Amino acid sequence: MTTPETPNGVVHRNIKTPQSEEISGPAGNRNNLSDEDLRQWQKHAQRVKEKVLEQVQVQLSDLLDQALTETVESFTQTQPTFNGKTTIKSAPRSQRTDDGKVFVARPSLLDELFEINHIRTIYHMFIAVLLMFCLSTLAVDYIDQGRIVLEFDLLFFAFGKLGTVVWAWAVMFFYTLLVPYLTLVIWGSLYHTCPSKLGLSLGTGLILSAVQTYVLGLFPIFVVVQYQLPPASRFIVILEQIRFLMKSYSFIRETGPVIMWNTPKEGESPRFPSLSSYLYFLFCPTLIYRESYPRNTHIRWKYVGITTGMIFGCLFYAYFILVRLCVPVFRPETKQPFSKRTMVLAVFHSILPGIMFLLLCFFAFLHCWLNLFGELLRFADRMFYKDWWNSTSFANYYRTWNVVVHDWLYQYGYRDFLWLSKRKFRTAAMLSVFIVSAVVHEYALAMGFGFFYPVLFFLFAIFGVVFNFALNDKRQSPVFNVLMWASLFLGQGVQVCLYSQEWYAQIHCPRTENSFWEMVTPRSWSCSYQR
Repeated sequence: MTTPETPNGVVHRNIKTPQSEEISGPAGNRNNLSDEDLRQWQKHAQRVKEKVLEQVQVQLSDLLDQALTETVESFTQTQPTFNGKTTIKSAPRSQRTDDGKVFVARPSLLDELFEINHIRTIYHMFIAVLLMFCLSTLAVDYIDQGRIVLEFDLLFFAFGKLGTVVWAWAVMFFYTLLVPYLTLVIWGSLYHTCPSKLGLSLGTGLILSAVQTYVLGLFPIFVVVQYQLPPASRFIVILEQIRFLMKSYSFIRETGPVIMWNTPKEGESPRFPSLSSYLYFLFCPTLIYRESYPRNTHIRWKYVGITTGMIFGCLFYAYFILVRLCVPVFRPETKQPFSKRTMVLAVFHSILPGIMFLLLCFFAFLHCWLNLFGELLRFADRMFYKDWWNSTSFANYYRTWNVVVHDWLYQYGYRDFLWLSKRKFRTAAMLSVFIVSAVVHEYALAMGFGFFYPVLFFLFAIFGVVFNFALNDKRQSPVFNVLMWASLFLGQGVQVCLYSQEWYAQIHCPRTENSFWEMVTPRSWSCSYQR
């Protein structure tokens, strides 16, 4: 029977016995270290230990990420579809730039943070501010008119002509559901038997692009302009237009290569994704198509009710901000000549409503709206955003503010650009994604407001690019988090100020002709009006 050996690396206490002293002798005395040398040795060993642990942690994290990706991919390759058949295997790894987005069941960050009482108190503070807005509005109405007035005329105006919005949305939805899917099925049925695969693919792509341009490109613009929709109704149509375009592109982009790489056996027909999976994708809160997603076991109807209430609360919050903080300032009662002083004061006055609009848009859409659809559809991956508020660089802010859109831009913009350029020109790929995102944002605002005033494009495409490279991921000091928030404050103030001034200038100084320069020149630059 053997005795257990002492494990390596275990530090024993310095306990001396008479026997050990006899054995050590003079040589042992020479090996004894002083207390100072022992402390230095312990510090050195601790530093070595920290470096080794850091390297091991990085390597272990990479191994776990790779194992998780391969496990999810192997699972999706054998996951049964609605018709009982197995899904088509993914493209070979050598033919892809990387593994793409992996969907994992996880809650939203704010849902986790709201479990902490200290964080939930901040949420309660915003509710208290909303109550103060309500009380101030009621008090002012009672003082001015001698009675309590509960009129939401601004909301009714903004969401007017909803009937037109509904039928326009129905046209876009049924087109997006049927035409791209049927085009994929017809093209896939002919691809492996057609002698000219390139000609078939180019012809099908051109025809689909032309139809997409007409139905999802020009038709929403025609509805918005022809029926003179109010602002909120305009934004609904235009944002749904952009969403359907991005979703249909992702569906074709993800399924087309799979059909090309999977040649059916003789006598068999190609396998296509089920229509039900595509229908689910059109409503689930992601822009990246997959045949299946992680799903929850049940719907939490209490969560659905609370989230719906939050959405309506954010809507009334935005209404009171406009009524109390924006309309009284930018709808002047007397003629006010333009000057640098009035502009600077207007910008700084707009910082508070601007940053509140930013937080409301984030909370109402990226948290409440997406979580509402995720809960109703039992969609389990709720990482729609990350902790963007802790960002010390604009590069990290752009990645974490809206993960849903960022994933699409990275997957089909940045990554495909690198694939086409053989992983060269990374800076050009990043700039192209910035420009595309800035153009789409400005397009949505121009169609929503009904005028062209590229303030957001200027801030996004110029200052955003500069800050992205100047305040990069190497900046980890809390000072840079302060700079990021200060930049957001100022940027939101500039946008609210300039867009509000242009809105009232368009009303009081309408265009006298329909020339190109008349349409793209801001009216607020030359308009001087008196109510």
